[in-house]
Amino acid sequence: MNFNFNVSELIFILPELFLLSAISFILLFDLFVSEKYKKYSYHLSQLALIITGFLAFNLIGESATIFSGTFVLDNLGSTFKVFVLGFSVIALVYSRQYLIVHELLRNEYFILALMSILGMMVMISGHSLLTLYLGLEIMSLSLYALIATARDRAFAIEAALKYFVLGAIASGLLLYGMSMIYGITGGLDIAQISNFASSSTLESQETLILNFGLVFLVIGVAFKLGAVPFHMWVPDVYQGSPTSVTMFLSTVPKIAAVALLVRLLIDGLGNFQQYWADLFMILAVLSIAVGSLVALTQVNIKRMLAYSTISHVGFVLLGFMTGVLEGYGSAVFYVLAYILMSLAAFGSIIALNRNGFEADQVSDFKGLSKHSPWFALIMLVVMLSMAGVPPFIGFYSKLFILQQVISEGYVILAVVAVIFAVISAYYYLQVIKTMYFDESDKEIIVSAPIDLKVVLSLNGILILIIGLMPSFWMNLSVSLF
Repeated sequence: MNFNFNVSELIFILPELFLLSAISFILLFDLFVSEKYKKYSYHLSQLALIITGFLAFNLIGESATIFSGTFVLDNLGSTFKVFVLGFSVIALVYSRQYLIVHELLRNEYFILALMSILGMMVMISGHSLLTLYLGLEIMSLSLYALIATARDRAFAIEAALKYFVLGAIASGLLLYGMSMIYGITGGLDIAQISNFASSSTLESQETLILNFGLVFLVIGVAFKLGAVPFHMWVPDVYQGSPTSVTMFLSTVPKIAAVALLVRLLIDGLGNFQQYWADLFMILAVLSIAVGSLVALTQVNIKRMLAYSTISHVGFVLLGFMTGVLEGYGSAVFYVLAYILMSLAAFGSIIALNRNGFEADQVSDFKGLSKHSPWFALIMLVVMLSMAGVPPFIGFYSKLFILQQVISEGYVILAVVAVIFAVISAYYYLQVIKTMYFDESDKEIIVSAPIDLKVVLSLNGILILIIGLMPSFWMNLSVSLF
């Protein structure tokens, strides 16, 4: 592959360059300052994310394919980056309180979080199999280490090892699929792969090899999303990781995983949609069914939210399965809505954390409405939204997906999804019942700092406000494609 470098192209990767420079500066900052100044790593990280987000926002509307076709700048990529950076700022606000309470506030936590975000940004703009895989590994390796930052917790180390081993297997399968695609198309560039796949002169053997590679690509994407049957890591990793890491892991990387799906399957192998759509249908039904049913038996709220995530991923796959722009847009809308809800859910859990107390059991929320009516109300909004109750954003995210599924003729599939959505409402309502109707046998203390309280409150209000004007956000999601 010929790689021609043009200095003028650097303007299009300013967000990535700035974030990489910021990571290097924060790393050196920790080495050369005294102990009392090291706490400012958090503020520097937040500042880096905000400036990077501003740079990415200014590139919305720009379109370019640079670095010999390995890096693409388009509305989808720039918008996804802004959301990744915005959600990451919220996640770090929540994380800081948890890290302070549990004595885990160390510089490497923020370095690893920023490195994983950099990997996500590379993935989002990757236009080559090589670039996509490079971004994926930067993100994944950072997340493995991030889970293990709680070195004195056996469960965290176990979760990191499980995620690492299973993630390595999934990355190997994805890489094998990429090698098959490269071998038959003769190129790493997504545009070149797309041109080859759309050729009307494809022989049956070439189609067979492309489909063979396609299966492994779908496996890799399904693992990163946490779809059944590649979900084995999700509940164990979510439960074993520190809550701040679980929150980050369950939210922001989902945008990068969707970007990987779009670049590989829609941009690269869009002409093979009839083949990967069938795979997505199977993965979607299994994910919705398993996630909804197994979550019913969970008493650990992090594990319950893990199976809930699997169910939500099933709905996302239904949107992509339709093969139409409105379906893709509804899937993106669903992912963004899910992340907003999940951040608020984990933020509420962290708000109840105190030294020696994780607040990770459903029973820990007993009587919350009496001790802290406002935070109980926020959790109520989150649970009702995740259950798909109007007028919250979760209702419309499901509605838009089901509308596209029905319009494409998959009526039975939509009915099945609705049945399991009704079943899943039980475990969300169980949390509400625990907060409002169960008596607490111990004192509940909400000792969160003012920044967490403000951001969490705004997070909960957004879930309602966006639910009042969903069409605008749906149209925005569709316009990205």
